[in-house]
Amino acid sequence: MNITYTRPALQAEIEKVAEVAGYLWQKGWAERNGGNITINITAHIDEALQALPALTEPRPIGKKLPHLAGCWFYCKGTGRRMRDLARDPMANGSIIRILPGCDSYEIVADAPVAPTSELPSHLAVHDYLLAKGSPYRASLHTHPIELVALTHSPKWLQKDAATRMLWSMIPETRAFCPRGLGIVPYLMPSSVELAEATIRTLDEDYDVVMWEKHGVFAVETDILNAFDQVDVLNKAAQIYIAARSMGFEPEGMRDAQMEELKAAFKLPK
Repeated sequence: MNITYTRPALQAEIEKVAEVAGYLWQKGWAERNGGNITINITAHIDEALQALPALTEPRPIGKKLPHLAGCWFYCKGTGRRMRDLARDPMANGSIIRILPGCDSYEIVADAPVAPTSELPSHLAVHDYLLAKGSPYRASLHTHPIELVALTHSPKWLQKDAATRMLWSMIPETRAFCPRGLGIVPYLMPSSVELAEATIRTLDEDYDVVMWEKHGVFAVETDILNAFDQVDVLNKAAQIYIAARSMGFEPEGMRDAQMEELKAAFKLPK
């Protein structure tokens, strides 16, 4: 039996994951088993769940993450497709708990589906978020086509060059993605180096980090908000590319217009 069915708050969080997984597939951002989702569900764990036996032996994380003591996570399964996650999230993902040493985890429910191979990277980010007192509990990695395309040009890999352009394409981007887009130069997928570079970039006060020629990594209060950030940024990239395909360089909003938006929405940057 799916343990979330009798726990409405936890069920709602898992349903958000399924909803976002469907969006990622529909948009073409999740080819085959591409992309990952990990959410911190600790706030929804009751005593009965705490007492559940593990379905697996402890598995190493690969490093000690001290701020994850007592934490529980829902994770997309390794090799699982987003389109299948959308249909049945508990058959294509798993609930894990971090063990007391903070360097290993065990799968608790509903089936022993191995979490994503990028779990150590996702957990390292969650450890960082908790350490800084962030309210963010969701992390999303996906492959938005137009944003990835931009990273094939060195022009958009300069610090905040893409941010400035994307903000200028449509007012909503400046309003709803006020921290812009951080850039991480190409590093091996799933590597410790990529995880560390992502955390350094998040620490520069970004919510969405672009991995050169790979995809984005976004954090937010829940998975729907993380998706919205990426969706808005990618819409701006689509507008830019559409203008270029029509044969002209888009003018973009002027600096004064974006400063006006900044004041109106009380934006941080």
